[in-house]
Amino acid sequence: MGIVVTGATGALGRLVIDELLTKVPADQVTALVRNKEKAAELAARGVELRIADYDEPATLAGAFRAGDRVLLISASEVGRRIPQHTAVIEAAKAAGVAQLAYTGILGGPDADFQLAAEHKVTEQLILDSGLPHTFLRNGWYSENYTANLAPVLEHGAVVANAGEGRVASAARADYAAAAAAVLISDGHLGKAYELSGDTAWSFAEYAAEVAKATGKDITYTEVPGAVHQEILVGAGLPDAFAAILVDVDFAIGRGLLAGTSGDLAALIGRPTTPIAATIADALA
Repeated sequence: MGIVVTGATGALGRLVIDELLTKVPADQVTALVRNKEKAAELAARGVELRIADYDEPATLAGAFRAGDRVLLISASEVGRRIPQHTAVIEAAKAAGVAQLAYTGILGGPDADFQLAAEHKVTEQLILDSGLPHTFLRNGWYSENYTANLAPVLEHGAVVANAGEGRVASAARADYAAAAAAVLISDGHLGKAYELSGDTAWSFAEYAAEVAKATGKDITYTEVPGAVHQEILVGAGLPDAFAAILVDVDFAIGRGLLAGTSGDLAALIGRPTTPIAATIADALA
């Protein structure tokens, strides 16, 4: 059995490789990467490298082998994912892979916010392909928030337009462990897992956790979407991406990222990582 991880030098991909290497021999793991130099550390650990680019379908022709179990980590470039994912799906089908696991988004076809659109199309492409598949519908990474603690600490405020909405986030490593579990064990074909943290927190609770961890006065400041958009653009984000984040906050306000199905904890065999622990790691 060969296991192939696409996007293996990304933040999630590296963690999936790390987890796999604790479970199976390195010669069973292949990293699909665009840049060989960036993957040198993986090669040094005995992981096979295959060089391919989502944007150049011809490079994917030899990326997979019959019987491979493949993890398609969704591409990072919003707006370009459909052709990129299509290229991977077509190459996987041509090779006759045994499983295509895809990291989509919590809620799958029921997610109605902008960031979910390309994920929903990708799931349908996989269904239409007839490939044996597993959908890993990832909720929010706690690091989406803790990676941006500097402005929170500078201004003493967590700013969002999410109202009293809640987020059932988990650490990125939790999602990586779930992906690895699905790739190395049987019984997952045809299944869709709604992956999220065990506990959903509000932004006021998140602000309180940051305050507790830092000893600083941190509050949740709710702002209208248009104001949040201006703040994000002022911080250097492109207009289009800022609009997507504002739309996500509205989705949070509607409860779309608050689900706690228990699927993630069940796959990894332990409780998910609390937001307080991820805050502590970010501050260490």
